Amino acid sequence: QVQLVESGGGLVQAGGSLRLSCAASGRIFSNYAMGWFRQAPGKEREFVAAISWSGMPVYYRDSVKGRFTISRVNAKNTMYLQMNSLKAEDTAVYYCAADLYLDRLQNSQAADYWGQGTQVTVSS
Repeated sequence: QVQLVESGGGLVQAGGSLRLSCAASGRIFSNYAMGWFRQAPGKEREFVAAISWSGMPVYYRDSVKGRFTISRVNAKNTMYLQMNSLKAEDTAVYYCAADLYLDRLQNSQAADYWGQGTQVTVSS
């Protein structure tokens, strides 16, 4: 089992920044690819970014490329999502996820483990 806990969400004005964290416990964190997903009200959950167990490669959805940066520190069992130049359309609950396979995080909604989510609200 892997337990995932997100933090760092909140209310920010458009153009501002937030950094989300995902703390993992349980099985060996460095074995897992990690990802961020989000779900806005009335919409389906969507892929945001993913990172391999080693830190490279990383993948992003097109709408966040150049604004968001995913990273991880295996020694701290923690993954991050630095979000800059936030837009109102980034408003959603953000979830972190862990899976043994990076491709599965990037290409499907499936993951071995999910966090409970953290709310990000961007005011315009």
